[in-house]
Amino acid sequence: MQTKGKFILCTVEEFEEWLTSTGVSRSISLIQNHHTWSPSYAQFTGENHFSLLQGMEDFHIRDRGFDMIAQNLTTFPDGTVAVCRPLDRIPAGIKGANQDGLCMEHLGNFDSGKDSMSDPHRVAIIRVNALLCRKFGISPSTDSFVYHHWYDLDTAKRTDGAGNTKSCPGSDFFGGNSVASAQANFIPLLQGELSSHPQPTTPLHRAEVTVDSLNVRNGAGQGFALVKTVQRGIVVEIHEEQSGWCRIAADRQEWVFGKYLQTVS
Repeated sequence: MQTKGKFILCTVEEFEEWLTSTGVSRSISLIQNHHTWSPSYAQFTGENHFSLLQGMEDFHIRDRGFDMIAQNLTTFPDGTVAVCRPLDRIPAGIKGANQDGLCMEHLGNFDSGKDSMSDPHRVAIIRVNALLCRKFGISPSTDSFVYHHWYDLDTAKRTDGAGNTKSCPGSDFFGGNSVASAQANFIPLLQGELSSHPQPTTPLHRAEVTVDSLNVRNGAGQGFALVKTVQRGIVVEIHEEQSGWCRIAADRQEWVFGKYLQTVS
């Protein structure tokens, strides 16, 4: 976890721990999903999270007249998530849907033909939304998860895409930005994540780390974000195996490459 000013940059696992330990006083029953449009993937270097966040805040203050960055959370192409605006602060995300809302921006332009969402980004978006469901007792539906495209910019009324609207979160965001697309594509992914979230289990077996420093990632593959490292000689518990990767936490997404483990009795 890294901090710079008000911004906190985390892996999804770190965000889960932060969210669990953070008290939120206001009622939150609506989750907004947006894309930034600009900056897009082309502006992301993998190391400039904080400068991009600061640029967005500067724009929101200078050009939009806000007192701080509009969104509560931001996700990035590498699967990390940033806390931007305190969750107890009402966001400036969708006029007409802010009072009980939480605003999440996904860095990228997800209109058709623009950015192709990375796998780590896709996984992070689903996981973060599911964590918010658990935190605030929200059941995934197109009433509790909303897109900017569904609200008229002039009237601030929900029109489900009619009238003067943005394309946000992108015409190709998880299959489309319509209510029907969200119902067919996005909502089932949230429901699936909630139902498949690892619960504490009895380990399959134990294994010893055989390299000096073994990377632990938040998914079963090299493309997932680095969570931490474990050192040679450490004995870990294996709770799940998938395509050569092993989950070493009972209730979290912490994976290592099984080639560097040796089973112990």
